[in-house]
Amino acid sequence: MRFQCKSKIMKMTISVIKADLGAIGGHIKPSRALLDAVENHIKSKSKGLAIDWRVTFTGDDIAILLTHNKGIENEKIHRLCWDAFIAGMKVAQEQGLYGAGQDLLKLEFNGTVKGLGPAVAEMEFEERAAEPFLVIAADKTDPGAFNLPLYLSFCDPMYNSGLLISPKIRQGYIFRVIDMSPSDGERWIELKSPEETYDLAVLLRDQERFAISSVVSRAAGEPAVAASTTRLHNIAGKYAGKDDPVMIVRTQQNFPGSGEVLAPFSIGHFVAGFMRGSHYGPLMPVKQNSEISFFDGPPIVSAAAYSVRRGKLTEAADCFAQPYWDNIRARIAGKAEEIRKQGFFGPAMLGMGELEYTKMAPTLKNLEKKFNIKK
Repeated sequence: MRFQCKSKIMKMTISVIKADLGAIGGHIKPSRALLDAVENHIKSKSKGLAIDWRVTFTGDDIAILLTHNKGIENEKIHRLCWDAFIAGMKVAQEQGLYGAGQDLLKLEFNGTVKGLGPAVAEMEFEERAAEPFLVIAADKTDPGAFNLPLYLSFCDPMYNSGLLISPKIRQGYIFRVIDMSPSDGERWIELKSPEETYDLAVLLRDQERFAISSVVSRAAGEPAVAASTTRLHNIAGKYAGKDDPVMIVRTQQNFPGSGEVLAPFSIGHFVAGFMRGSHYGPLMPVKQNSEISFFDGPPIVSAAAYSVRRGKLTEAADCFAQPYWDNIRARIAGKAEEIRKQGFFGPAMLGMGELEYTKMAPTLKNLEKKFNIKK
């Protein structure tokens, strides 16, 4: 639906900006005072900028959800969130929380929070008469964690029956895939489904290098997905925690149904993360505002469903709170225990390409000097 503002047709923007500002007892969860500082700043400073807002947390990350009509990468919107994070960081420092301001890698705001550390997902569109969407946030993992769920929910009729039933959905989607390896600029490619689905799979299987940043409906030309692709080690030049991605997914009509987007998360697929961000573990769907525990993990993902009308949000529906997911969590907990029994050995830990940003790299260089060579 198009809604009127001063007799002009206005597009609505949804922005989600997320950061780790510090946590109780290590990396477990943000304190109530930290959350209050972020919420109070948004509440007092968002008038005239945001139409509506919500503040939630997943593990030790705080996410700010805003609806507005300022467009993506708007300096005032990004400044609002940045200043809220700074206010939260100060409380974290006062309370002695671990990793205070961890994701605020550069403290000089430059017009956008992109490149400063926080994860950002934004999309702009003309509001439908019924506008459902999901905010899916992960902790203790990297942006590639969303590759498999997005591939299955948008490309695979085993998960998305709309590809068989709906004439518009079966026209497919345009996927923008980011190469996350460069640190000096953005490198990306666009691939179309269904004809380039296999090419898309070739890239997405490498979840440490490639990640989906957006999906657009080919039938409607409208955005379906916006996802963060920030790699913190590219900004900091060293290990600075996992990237903890967030994404917005519009659902129904020209897009997969909400249940089709959520279903792939029942797999508990193995992703990078866990302790020190250096291991593999199954991605566990958790309830809203869940903390981290076992081995700084397992990697977790939350999903909040909203409907929005003229920018005003409903209360959130906690997608993974439904009893079905209790059994899924129990099964994924078993997978997490089994891979952790293997400790550092073999595929239980990330490959050396990812570990080059940790202290393991200089250790290997020193050991190289001590090797003997027999000719």
